[in-house]
Amino acid sequence: MKAIMRPLLVSFLVLLLLTGIVYPLTVWGLARTVFPWQASGSLLTRDGRVIGSAVIGQHFSDPRHFWSRPSATGPFPYNAAASGGSNQGPLNPALIDAVKARIDALRAADPGNAAPIPVDLVTASGSGVDPHISVAAARYQARRVARSRGLTPDRVYRLIDEATEEQMFGFLGEPRVNVLRLNLGLEALRP
Repeated sequence: MKAIMRPLLVSFLVLLLLTGIVYPLTVWGLARTVFPWQASGSLLTRDGRVIGSAVIGQHFSDPRHFWSRPSATGPFPYNAAASGGSNQGPLNPALIDAVKARIDALRAADPGNAAPIPVDLVTASGSGVDPHISVAAARYQARRVARSRGLTPDRVYRLIDEATEEQMFGFLGEPRVNVLRLNLGLEALRP
């Protein structure tokens, strides 16, 4: 029995050391060296204070701000610890009711806007914490934001264009807008 247990115990301790300590510390150190901003959480600051992360969405409901994509996390929106989709299918009555309520909220916030509502303003992403919206979703909200802030729509459209992130590597995904960065840009504008 001793002949079997000793190699098992040594193998266990060596694997524990390699996979539980050496490998994680190596990856952590490499990430901190090669990608320091991302490894630190992609934190955005203003006046020396952290105000959010560029990779985790935030809830905005003030008409003076652009609104993020809905969150599917609980117990509160954009909870990174509970990242995940709602797992509700397209025929689920709860999803249909949630989408209708989101449409009603968008129409109530901007009653004169008869444009079609982009789907990403009424449905959550797979992670439930997506920090981006489509360019169409940002443009849909531009007139409401401009009116609420006393700005011209053209000025807000220019801000959206400046904040638009192109496709990754020039071909992956779609152009998108980071909502927190866009709202920070709004704060810098003067009427």
